[in-house]
Amino acid sequence: MKYIIDISTSVREALALLDLSEAQTLFVTDGEGRMKGTLTDGDVRRGMLAGAGIDSPVSAVMHRDFKFLRAGEADVSRIREFRQNRILFIPILDADDRIVDTLNLLKYHSLLPVDAVLMAGGKGERLLPLTENTPKPLLPVGGKAIIDHNVDRIISYGVRDITVSVNYLAGQLEEHFAAPRDGVRVKCFHEKDFLGTVGSVRLMPAFEHDTVLVMNSDLFTNIDFEDFFLHFQEYGADLSVAAVPYDVSIPLGILDLDGREVKGVSEKPVYNYYALAGIYLMKRSVIAEIPEGAFFHATDLIQKLVDEGRKVIRYPLNGTWIDIGTLKEYQKACDLVKHL
Repeated sequence: MKYIIDISTSVREALALLDLSEAQTLFVTDGEGRMKGTLTDGDVRRGMLAGAGIDSPVSAVMHRDFKFLRAGEADVSRIREFRQNRILFIPILDADDRIVDTLNLLKYHSLLPVDAVLMAGGKGERLLPLTENTPKPLLPVGGKAIIDHNVDRIISYGVRDITVSVNYLAGQLEEHFAAPRDGVRVKCFHEKDFLGTVGSVRLMPAFEHDTVLVMNSDLFTNIDFEDFFLHFQEYGADLSVAAVPYDVSIPLGILDLDGREVKGVSEKPVYNYYALAGIYLMKRSVIAEIPEGAFFHATDLIQKLVDEGRKVIRYPLNGTWIDIGTLKEYQKACDLVKHL
């Protein structure tokens, strides 16, 4: 790996290699491959001011109190702290302190320990004639398929286990994801019958992680998946429902009645609600609550969990969100993407 150098490398050689490092950081290892420090231009300057020479080994100038992640222990809160402190290139070490991978926060937002499922089986009938021969998730928004905006965003949060549930014109979606995206193999699960907005999730092979992200594939959103995940963890929820503000404005005076008796009046009131955004985080155990092979919506799952006393919470989504369900909303997304 071009960003790993031996502890005996000279400062002169290291400076030449730093120019090739995307994150302007090198990882220093000993003769047995164990990580011993990091090196940046700043470390070199400080070391030389302290008396190190250009031909000194990097051990004389490297930073020994380095930050790292341990393999198999994705600590999302810690990753957020790294990013906030401008630590953007992080080694991932095994139990023997050998580098097995890296997290580049210049490229990825986080490293979320979740499986992702995108629901892409619907017919998109309200978008006819556009969906007559093209599945809705493959309609272009800004020169890029709707579903690809979501898949690429999920990948940018370090998610590697992604499944797309397909049905209508399934072959086109399967062909679309035949090649990996950014090194990630996106799997397609063929839903033989229409099973609602979460029904097919019950039939999918075992998931890798204890948390599963399920979302509609026809959304246009800039949701912060890391914040969504940390909120889910913080409240120890079984299911977290992303929700968007929805206001209902009534252009009339509304009576407050007790039978036929008037108790008050509200002039042109505005009622504030939260509407489902079609994005959910759930514990893997929750999937067993979905009936096998039955038509089942996310709303059915929410109600079932509430009735059972399970913990269901709302995550307020205040950024960009468009449900591309009609020609009007599709055009809105196509117009909006030009300005993002």
